[in-house]
Amino acid sequence: MSDLTLIKKHYSFGGTTEFYSHQSSEIKSEMKFSVIRPKAALQNPNNKYPAVLWLSGLTCTEENFVAKAGAQRYADQYESFVFCPDTSPRGFDFNGEHDSYDFGSGAGFYLDATERPWDQNYRMQSYLIKDFLKLIGSEFPVDSKAIAISGHSMGGHGALTLGIKYPELFSRVVAFSPIVNPINGPWGQKAFTNYLGQDVENWKKYDACELILEQGYSKKIVIFQGSADEFLEKELLTDNFVKACDKKKVQLDLRICDGFDHSYYFISSYISEIFKNS
Repeated sequence: MSDLTLIKKHYSFGGTTEFYSHQSSEIKSEMKFSVIRPKAALQNPNNKYPAVLWLSGLTCTEENFVAKAGAQRYADQYESFVFCPDTSPRGFDFNGEHDSYDFGSGAGFYLDATERPWDQNYRMQSYLIKDFLKLIGSEFPVDSKAIAISGHSMGGHGALTLGIKYPELFSRVVAFSPIVNPINGPWGQKAFTNYLGQDVENWKKYDACELILEQGYSKKIVIFQGSADEFLEKELLTDNFVKACDKKKVQLDLRICDGFDHSYYFISSYISEIFKNS
């Protein structure tokens, strides 16, 4: 895209961590994202490399993951790009947009809103699928057949729902502490009511449990979940996803990590796993 603008760049572990802005036709505004570029891609820019699309959680921007997760060393080791888009549109100043951490700013939930005023700009699903993947393919030396999708919490929800809906676009799905059943949790209910309206049937297309029950999934899904996660029982509802996968005979590799909570201390401890095919 001709409007891609480099904001800043940092060298790390032989590669670079870069920050960009671009104009999104789906969001109808400027969006920002970060990229971890491995050393191999600097040395051999004409080759094609695998990539991970990382979706961050509530309150995050394009910078949280690249600053906290410690993924740069593994991106170099596995010769993989990592792309980190922002979590939601910015700068519209809708009524109530900035009032709480779990709705509006930093809480786009990776869906396409249908309720006004959100419906014209809060279109994170279409942004990622129609705008962002096209940008990745045109501006970076990425193998389009080897793009994994991953994320944490709200971003884990996004990784699961987009990975299940678009299996042809993503080679694998790896989620950390994902919100798997948002129609039955307070975070999801608040966001979905405001973005999608009162009809719960319209919510199901953005609920990983409901998507599995409706259409199944032919690949393996990997989930990392801390046993001491403070949001596990009320918001994440991991057991509901286990039941849905069992019912539809979907291969789920659920890795319960003893003692870990919901924080980036957890993510950084297992982040190398997003680069692995097993």
